[in-house]
Amino acid sequence: MRARDGWIAGASTADQLAVRRHNLAVVMDHLRLSGPMSRARIAAETGLNKATVSSLVAELGERGLVAEGETERGAVGRPGLVIELDTTVHVSLGAEISVDYLSVLAMNLRGDAVAERRIALDASRLSPEEILARLAELIRDVLGDLADGTTVVGLTVAIPGLVESVSGIVHAAPNLGWREVRVADLLHELLDDPGIAILLDNEANLAALAELDLRGTDAPDEFILLMGGVGIGGGLVTAGQLLRGACGFAGEVGHLQVTPSGETCRCGRRGCWETVIGLHALLALAAGADDVVRDPSVDLDERLGELRARAERGDRRTLDAIATITAALVSGAGTLLNIFNPRLLVLGGYFAVLSPWIEPGLREALHREVFAPKSGGCRIEFSGLGYSAAVRGGAVQAASAVFDNPSAFPLTPLVRTVQEVGPA
Repeated sequence: MRARDGWIAGASTADQLAVRRHNLAVVMDHLRLSGPMSRARIAAETGLNKATVSSLVAELGERGLVAEGETERGAVGRPGLVIELDTTVHVSLGAEISVDYLSVLAMNLRGDAVAERRIALDASRLSPEEILARLAELIRDVLGDLADGTTVVGLTVAIPGLVESVSGIVHAAPNLGWREVRVADLLHELLDDPGIAILLDNEANLAALAELDLRGTDAPDEFILLMGGVGIGGGLVTAGQLLRGACGFAGEVGHLQVTPSGETCRCGRRGCWETVIGLHALLALAAGADDVVRDPSVDLDERLGELRARAERGDRRTLDAIATITAALVSGAGTLLNIFNPRLLVLGGYFAVLSPWIEPGLREALHREVFAPKSGGCRIEFSGLGYSAAVRGGAVQAASAVFDNPSAFPLTPLVRTVQEVGPA
């Protein structure tokens, strides 16, 4: 009987620990989505009782995850100090390997960039090992920019291709020319085993995750993100979650075949959508081979800025190129809207840079491609994240280790406050 009583007591303790871990995550996630607020508001909005919230906040403070801020204004009853995510202790890292650039971002728990580096890159001239060595250097540069005492909670790398997150393997990245590259293992070696998790994900998935995070509680449950780059990435969100598919390979919309007798894609098939609306297709239409906008050694923002300037000046070749791309964009986007019926279509990458010239033609023609009336209720928006979307999404995903399980992070000897550590 004693043994049975002991087993019951052990199970009860385990259940209590699980409940507390869950409640810690609830408080962290609520602060992430809704912003700073008093303990009383946290209790009212999460359904937890006030005593429990006070205990949870105390523990989160001891783990360096939250801090006390100013007195809450406009509150009913006795005002309390607001609780906010601590921006001084933990950061997450996102990195992106693109055909045209490498990028690394360090982000605090509130979602602010605290360090960022990007370099132009011509991936076609380099091996996977050379590219990853340069990425490791960039990561070390960002780490060197962080304040003393900062703790890195994880790193997620965005890759344009078929990625297996669990194994850290890139199975196929046609625009990089990669097949079966063990990215996570190589980075662990190059970074001398940094003691953090290194994860991989598709760059469009991470860009969609960044859009979800940015929109917070206003994010629609159903939307599609199209990223315009050398490849065309698709991030699909349904029921508020990324749609990954059976093996995690969903969203490769750039390889929809739209012209069976068209150009050969880098994937080896003919007439893929990205061969007609990818960045290389746009630039080939808009400029000659020796034009600066087609020089991969020049930063992509500068090249797109020059293309935009030409459109603003009314350059006929540039405007005709954008119009041709827009027509092909409408055709493929209409197919996606017919299949998925999203609430929102978000366009990022170069689509957003050139939105003043893409948007009118897209809005005017898209409804003709969609069977449902009024484009199935879908609205169109252009991303404000630019080419930082995927790297930001990587940092968001890496930070999920904190928000999913705050109790995994060690206790610190002092409860930190905003006043003690200074401004973030």
